[in-house]
Amino acid sequence: MTFLHTLVDNCRRLKDKVAIEILGSDDKPLTYGQLEEKVQQTMAYLQQRGVQRGDRVALQLPKGLPFIYVHLAIMRLGAISLPLNPAYPPHELAYFLQDAAAALFIAHEDNRDTVQSILAPLPDLKNVVYLRGEGNAHFLELLADVDVRPAQLPPIPADPELTALMIYTSGTTGRPKGAMITHGNLSANIDALHSAWGWRQDDVLLHVLPIFHVHGLVVALHGAFNAGATTLIMLKFDARRTLDILVRRKCTVFMAVPTIHRMLLAVPDAANYDLSQMRLLTSGSDRLPDDTFEAFRQTFGHTLLERYGMTETGMNLSNPLYGERRVGSVGLPLPGVQVRVVDSQSGEILSDGEVGELQIRGSHVCKGYWRQPEKTLEAFTADGWLKTGDLGMREPDGYFTLKGRSKDLIISGGLNVYPPEVELVLAGHPAISASAVIGCPDPKWGERVTAVIVPADGTSPSEEEIVDHCRNRLAPYKAPKQVIFVDALPRTALGKIQKAQLRESLCSDRDSRLGEWRTGDSKN
Repeated sequence: MTFLHTLVDNCRRLKDKVAIEILGSDDKPLTYGQLEEKVQQTMAYLQQRGVQRGDRVALQLPKGLPFIYVHLAIMRLGAISLPLNPAYPPHELAYFLQDAAAALFIAHEDNRDTVQSILAPLPDLKNVVYLRGEGNAHFLELLADVDVRPAQLPPIPADPELTALMIYTSGTTGRPKGAMITHGNLSANIDALHSAWGWRQDDVLLHVLPIFHVHGLVVALHGAFNAGATTLIMLKFDARRTLDILVRRKCTVFMAVPTIHRMLLAVPDAANYDLSQMRLLTSGSDRLPDDTFEAFRQTFGHTLLERYGMTETGMNLSNPLYGERRVGSVGLPLPGVQVRVVDSQSGEILSDGEVGELQIRGSHVCKGYWRQPEKTLEAFTADGWLKTGDLGMREPDGYFTLKGRSKDLIISGGLNVYPPEVELVLAGHPAISASAVIGCPDPKWGERVTAVIVPADGTSPSEEEIVDHCRNRLAPYKAPKQVIFVDALPRTALGKIQKAQLRESLCSDRDSRLGEWRTGDSKN
């Protein structure tokens, strides 16, 4: 049974239960029965627009009910849902639509000028639909004239190898690739999380994440639908309002990224909010700093559950729901997930405590990259293990710890420097708001450890101060040899720092002036 089969069964069993409520919207709470009705109407509407099995249908819509209806309807038709970030600029949007050969594009009226400007070189794009205004009203107008005959709708796809969803990689290490996620992949991962995280029908999820990414779409929203739970959707994040809703609406599940958890902790009277009814609070998409982990426990009385996933796989590892949630660790393999640590050069499996590349195998792993067979071949070993590109190690008791991306590894003077280790030390400096550690080419060291620093408000730390702070806490070769101060770090939509962009902008154009340029004097 696939995720879609489970969802349809929930819609019939729990037809009067609230499935979704859009907070701060004129849209009325939607029951599971109403959700099924709207998805069927949307399926018929898409059929009228010519959508067929296997078509890629791109949607660049705000978070809300129309996105959910369309996304589910696409997959129910056996087509491929392609969610896109509403903030993509024209050149990126054109790349995704062209690379995916999208047959239909559903966008918001606010983006009409952008879309119109890129349509010429997109011969596969047969139709564009624009939705107006906020909320659900205009989309319901489009559905009003649709003649829905359930008997004429196709059955729920039963082939686990059929692609259901295509999400492009973040592009932090190169041109984004379309990960082909099958119905079987979705079901395997959702079922594993259902077991590991104890999803319940009476759960109430407060959803604050973007909805075009695996974290917010699959892990959070699909997870709640799979359990028959209720999802409260927040359209715009506000820290104090989030805490208020968690308490007032008796929410039981909350998923977020480290940036959001830090914002919750920054609410002046955060400790006064009673979150005792919460049973699951997770953190992902970026490393959770140790101080945030501890502060959350002290402030709210809850230990955040950190986990590890990626676009190509969904979730792989998780700290346990019951048991030790270890600071700095991403936990244990989920049910059905195999994880090993290997030497990326030789392929040799490494012993516990040794750092190498994490490789993943399981029925949750995507079947490859859209129209890039060579990249797919590069990404998998001959026996089916996905090369994640993430560095980590396994503890003797089975817990895993990440050490950063393999492409972010710095080799300085022949010695390995793992950026997260240095970033952890930098996070302990009171004058540092955020940091990223990268390797820049160096004629003497091969690569020099470079700390890119966002100073805390009202502070002006010096390069010498930052370097001394690290030297007192790290081996000398790990301490930064260069410090660059910036106003902000480039991040993906989920807050992950784009280190490839930092290396490109901060390393290449300055290497020729190495020796004359004083990084501490720059406030780029």
